[in-house]
Amino acid sequence: MKYRLGAAAVALVVCASGAAAQQGKDKEASPPPVADMKPQVVTTRHQGVFGGVRTNYSATIGETLIKNDEGVPQVAVVTTAYVREPRDPKRPVFFLFNGGPGSGSVWLQMGAFGPKRVAIPSDARDDGAPPYPLLDNPDSLLDVADLVFIDPPGTGFSHLIGKADPKEYYGVTQDAKLVAEVIRRWLNDNGRWGSPKFLGGESYGTTRSAAVVNQLEGSTYNDVGLNGVILISTVLDFAAGSDTPGNELGYITNLPSMAATALYHGKAQSPSVEQFAEEARQFALGPYAAFLLKGQRATAEERTAIRGPLARFTGLSESYLEQADLRVTPDRFYKQLLRDRGLTIGRLDTRYTGRDYDNAGESPDNDPSFYGIDAGYTSAINSWARGSLGFRTDREYQSISGIGAQWDWRIGGRDSNAYLNVAPYIGRALRENSGLRVFVGQGYYDFATPFFAAEYALSRTGIPQDRVQFHYYHAGHMMYVRDEDRAKLTRDIRAFIRGR
Repeated sequence: MKYRLGAAAVALVVCASGAAAQQGKDKEASPPPVADMKPQVVTTRHQGVFGGVRTNYSATIGETLIKNDEGVPQVAVVTTAYVREPRDPKRPVFFLFNGGPGSGSVWLQMGAFGPKRVAIPSDARDDGAPPYPLLDNPDSLLDVADLVFIDPPGTGFSHLIGKADPKEYYGVTQDAKLVAEVIRRWLNDNGRWGSPKFLGGESYGTTRSAAVVNQLEGSTYNDVGLNGVILISTVLDFAAGSDTPGNELGYITNLPSMAATALYHGKAQSPSVEQFAEEARQFALGPYAAFLLKGQRATAEERTAIRGPLARFTGLSESYLEQADLRVTPDRFYKQLLRDRGLTIGRLDTRYTGRDYDNAGESPDNDPSFYGIDAGYTSAINSWARGSLGFRTDREYQSISGIGAQWDWRIGGRDSNAYLNVAPYIGRALRENSGLRVFVGQGYYDFATPFFAAEYALSRTGIPQDRVQFHYYHAGHMMYVRDEDRAKLTRDIRAFIRGR
């Protein structure tokens, strides 16, 4: 262009004409105004065998546009719905999401319940390098329910649009309101208000589930009655997982997970993890809790009485426990348990082991149970969504994003320094909906959301106990990475859905 502008006048005319033409093309190629955005929706048809039943189904991946009061789109929420064909308006529908906050639904979709799953090692080994095969998933729940996977903004392909303010969407209550709106929209668009409805999430997705239940069933103008809430790797009361100095609750709720982990790695002895975990529960609730609550008023004799059993359950030496003031934080446990072998253990799944840069220090370099599986899942969702399902986008799929740093953790007008506890939302829903039941699935080797912490949160006053059922698995946070537990988890949830 610069060369032409320095040439003869006739060349300038040609150049000007070309520039005008280019401007016309640019105008044609520029994206439409935000107000005129059209959602992308793609439907394909497939067949598979799920739960032993051959099933024809449609897969619809598409954007739901959430608009402000002026009708301007603010958020594009991508959902992936698997619906049995021919369609049945009375068939159960199961809405699912993952956690984080900031985690896409890839984990539950490509690991547990979707019609396809990624092949990764079942025995707590690293997933290695590609290829990561996509397999038919006979454990998918499509034989008993239609499945709708939701990616809130900032996760998956979902995103804020234009000048949308993150503060309006990134928070416990803000996020729950948006997800509830997406669910209502899906029910409207698909004529499914008469269907039995189930809601489920994993990890922070269980926190989201409780908050969404509050939005769906706590509304007086547009209630959505639910048949069941499915909580996988549950975190409802955040005090149980806080390592804040002076908070003794975490030491109590973590102890049974330490015991299960010590047993798995040969640092403790017991006939079974179930028996050892129960012994650890009773010790934690009784002598250990009483000791911790005494603080520095505990006597030397009381310290001695606690130190021996604590060493038995944790697999750590009495001298190390004494140095830690008989209070071992999770990070220290991950690093110390197998230090004599030069190994660290995972947080999401303590069956996994890793090697750090060196064997010193108090905490691991990284979580071997996350870097041991993440590449396979990212590969799977991109291959499936962009390939077989035909979704077209230049956006990266956010399997784990950083929106948690912007999260508003306040609920009910509480100060941000208060511990978050959404378990009362579950209690209220159970009290006001006699047909609602709660399924809780926990892995023995999960330190991100320990099973005893889930038991603690859901045994509080105001939560009817006769409609809350617990199921346990011999893996960690994503228990479905273990083949035997994926099959058991889906069998248990099938029975739960059929038992409505």
